[in-house]
Amino acid sequence: MVIGYGKQSIDQGDIDAVTKVLKSDFLTQGPSVSHFEEDFSREMGSKFAVSVSNATAALHLSCMAIGLEKNQKVITSPLTFAASANCVLYCGGLVDLCDIDPVTYTMDLSKLEEKLKRSPKGTYAGVIPVSYAGHPIDGERLKYLAKEYNFWVIEDNCHAPGSSFRDQAGTINKTGSCKYADLSVFSLHPVKHIAAGEGGVITTNNKSLYEKLKLLRSHNMEKSKDSLWEYDIESLGYNYRLTDIQASLATTQLKKLKDSVRRRNEIARFYNEQLKFFPLVLPKAREGFFHAYHLYAVQAEKRKELYLFLRERKIYTQVHYIPIHYLSLYKKKGFKQGMYPIAESFYEKCLSLPMFPTLEVKDLKRIISYIKEFYENKKNWNYNPSEDGKFEASGQNL
Repeated sequence: MVIGYGKQSIDQGDIDAVTKVLKSDFLTQGPSVSHFEEDFSREMGSKFAVSVSNATAALHLSCMAIGLEKNQKVITSPLTFAASANCVLYCGGLVDLCDIDPVTYTMDLSKLEEKLKRSPKGTYAGVIPVSYAGHPIDGERLKYLAKEYNFWVIEDNCHAPGSSFRDQAGTINKTGSCKYADLSVFSLHPVKHIAAGEGGVITTNNKSLYEKLKLLRSHNMEKSKDSLWEYDIESLGYNYRLTDIQASLATTQLKKLKDSVRRRNEIARFYNEQLKFFPLVLPKAREGFFHAYHLYAVQAEKRKELYLFLRERKIYTQVHYIPIHYLSLYKKKGFKQGMYPIAESFYEKCLSLPMFPTLEVKDLKRIISYIKEFYENKKNWNYNPSEDGKFEASGQNL
C-alpha cells in the first residue's frame, strides 16, 4: 500500500454537504460561501474572513488590499513555496528575504531586526512571515517591530490553522486571529488541514481591508444602489471567488480541524519517540507555541538515499522547499546561493515524512521499520535503484 506525505480525509458528512449544494439553486455566489466565512472567522477568532479561489489568490489580494505599490520592498522567508514571494511581484513590488530560525524554521526575528536596523525606517513596506510546517510565528514580537519600523504584516499561515502561541501577558493567541497582524492567509488545498479541492481564506480585524478584499475578489465591481442591474468598476480586480461547492466541503472540514490537529500532534509525538535514535534532526515547538503539524519535516543524513529507499517501498516522502533564492526567477533578481545559510543548510537535509490524520499505527510502524532498516545497514547508504524515475508520482505537491 502506498503512503504519501499528505492526504485529504473525506467522510460521508463531507459528501452529503457537497451533494446538498449540487442539488440546490446555487453552485457559486450563493449562501454557502458566506456561511463558511462566518464559521471560519469564528474558529480563528478574527472579526472577518474572505474566501477566495486559492491561497495564492489570497496572498495576491492581501497585497493589493493593503496598498502595496510598485517598487516597494517586502520581506519574506526563503523557506516557503514561491507564492509567498510571487504575490509581491504581482503588485510590482520588490522581494527581499530574511533567513530562518534553526529551531522553528520560521523567519528569524532577531535577524529581521538586524536587517531593519541597517536600513532607514520606511525602507520596507511589509513583511510576510511564514508559519512553516505549522509552527506559528511570534506575532507579538513581529508587531513590535512593525510599529517601530512602520511596516504592515501579512501572515502566511497556510500550514498552521489550529496553531497558537502564548504572548507576554500569558494570553493564548490563535493563528489567524489577527491580534498582531493586519491580514492572515490560509490554504484549502487537499493536503492541508481543511480540504476544499482548491481554495484560500484571508482573515482580518480591519473592516476597510475586509470590504476591499470582497470587491477585489470579484472584479472590483460595485453594484449601483439605485439600479437593479447597473454596476461600475473603478480599478482592476480579479475573479478569485470560491464556489459554493468548495465552501460546503470546507465547512464540514472546518468542523474537524481540532480533531485533525490533535491527531497530527499524536503522530508527531510517536515519530519523536521512535526516531530519536537515528541520525535525524526532529522538528520541535518552542515553549509557549502550539504546532499544527501540517508537515513533519526532519533533517536526515543521506537524505536522497533515504528518500529513494522509502520510495521503492511505497513510502512517498517530499522535500519542502527549494529555497526561494535558488529559483531562476529570483536568481535573475540578484539572489545567490550562500545568502541565507540556515535555510540552505536545512534544505540540504530536509525530508517531510507522511503526516495526515488518518495514518494508522500500523502505517507508522511500517514507516519507522523502513527508516530503521535503512540506517542500521550501511549498505543502504549508497542506495540508488536502477529503476529510479519509473515510480508513480508521489501525490500532490503543495
